[in-house]
Order: sequence, then C-alpha cells, then structure tokens
Amino acid sequence: MRILVTGSAGFIGTHLARLLLDEGHDVTGLDNFNDYYDPALKEARNRTLETHLRFRLVRADIADAATLDAVFAANNFEVVAHLAAQAGVRYSLENPDAYVRSNLDGFANILECCRRHLVPRLVYASSSSVYGGNRKLPFSEDDKVDNPVSLYAATKKANELMAHTYSHLFGFQTVGLRFFTVYGPWGRPDMAMWLFTEAMLAGKPIKVFNHGEMMRDFTYIDDITDGVRRCLFAPNLDRCEVLNIGNNRPEKLMRLIDVLGDALGVVPKMEMLPMQPGDVPATYADISRIRSKTGFMPTTPIEVGIPRFVEWYRTWRR
Repeated sequence: MRILVTGSAGFIGTHLARLLLDEGHDVTGLDNFNDYYDPALKEARNRTLETHLRFRLVRADIADAATLDAVFAANNFEVVAHLAAQAGVRYSLENPDAYVRSNLDGFANILECCRRHLVPRLVYASSSSVYGGNRKLPFSEDDKVDNPVSLYAATKKANELMAHTYSHLFGFQTVGLRFFTVYGPWGRPDMAMWLFTEAMLAGKPIKVFNHGEMMRDFTYIDDITDGVRRCLFAPNLDRCEVLNIGNNRPEKLMRLIDVLGDALGVVPKMEMLPMQPGDVPATYADISRIRSKTGFMPTTPIEVGIPRFVEWYRTWRR
C-alpha cells in the first residue's frame, strides 16, 4: 500500500515506518525536524529509513497547508498514519503557540487533505493525557474526558472532536489512538526513561516528582507499533474510532527506577519533588476495545523493555 507517515523522524514514527517498509509497503515520511529536542537524533533515526528503497522523505511542516496538499496530490495515499505533533506536557506551559500551530492548525490541514484527496482511513495520535484529572482506573474509552490538565491534553481532545466531525460530515474513517507512556530504543530525550538514564550514568540525582507516588502504564515501542499497524489495516473498525493503546500493566515509578538502576548497574540518587503542573498521578489503559477489534496484545514487561533501551542508549552514547 501507499502510506503516509507524518512525524517519520520522531520516536514512534520511525519505528512504524520501518515496520511498514519491512512488510513491503511504499512509505512517504514527512517531518519538519524541529528543535524541540536535538535534531541530530531525528536525522539519525531518518538515516535508518533511507536505506529502504521504498521510503521517500518530505521535509515539510504540517502547518504549511499548500505544501501538505501538494504531497497528498502527488501520491494518492491509501492510508495515513498521522504521528506528527508538538509533544510534551510541561513544554506546553511555556510555549502554547507551538501546540496551536502543530496540534490544531496542522491537524486541521491533515483532515482537509484526507477529505480532498479521498483517503479512506486516517489513523492519528491522541494521548492518554486526555483523561486528565479522572480518578477511575483503568481508563476506558467510555469515560468522560472533559477535564484536561494541560494545553497539550486539550489539543489532543480537540483532535478527537475534529476527527469525529470530519468522519460524520465526509464519510472517511478516522482512528484516534490514546498512547500510554511509550518508551524504548530511539526514544525521546525529554521523557523520564532517557532523563533518568542520562542522570544515573553521570552520577547525578534524578528528579522524582510527587515524591515517587506515581504510576504509569509504560508501553514498549514494539508493542505500540504493532498496535498502530493493526489499526491501519483492521477490517472491522467503525467509521470513527478512539482506542486506548497501552501495556495494560501500570507500574509504580519507584519500581521503574529500581529496574533501570539494575540494568545500568548503578544505585540511583533521587531528588524527591512535588507534583508538577499538568501531571497526573496514575495512568492505566483498559485495552479491551482495541484487543477485541484488532487482536492487539502487548507482550513486553519493563523487566524486558528497559534493558533493551539501556543497551541501545549505551550504543547511542558511544
């Protein structure tokens, strides 16, 4: 199939594009290589894709409507995996314009291009952050998500509403995926796994928020990309879907720190801090819906996934 992967130089985008290429699909990647974190990491990820003859890169911004429309017009995509977005909860507190431009304006451009160029299915990244201040666990797609606690979460909720409207009005299929704390090789430097690893190896204390009283549904990247791939091709999805995609196995933050310290061979030093604005104390995905509709079933516990990340990170540092 002819597939567009936006954010192809990002963490999830690179892994997904590689999986699709290995299966023989023609993949067009689109990324703007912005400097939210070191663009050199994005360039390195992209080099792993450019060895594939079926891969083509477009350096562009999804907020550039004219360029995006030209990409769609030239390629006749059969499905779109839209993973490009401005990520990060804490960054949104100080840089709201970046989220409006990418997550709202950019997403509107993607929807318009899918409508005009008759793309039958759009799979896009939402986030577990839409559950905001919800207290009931595990989080279910049937729960209300009217209490976002960050602008990032609010833009992702807005994406789901926009997608619902386009599916209703124009008939093409939209599938929103609420990702739960993804980690693994080629991960993002602004996320806890990378920050903790970097600090531990340097002998510095790690910042442990909410005094360690946090739980996260840490989900390994290979499980995530398997789930996204299933949603790209599953035959029995509704016209407008929103699905959780997580490990269905929340872990205490202190347990993650212990496993990471063992994998690194260091005793972690910790600076215990209060909860940060925009954070939530716990995430936990009910994945019964995506399992029943696509067969998705994560298989990687942190005791397996964290050592894989550490092995990759040591190689990357060298």
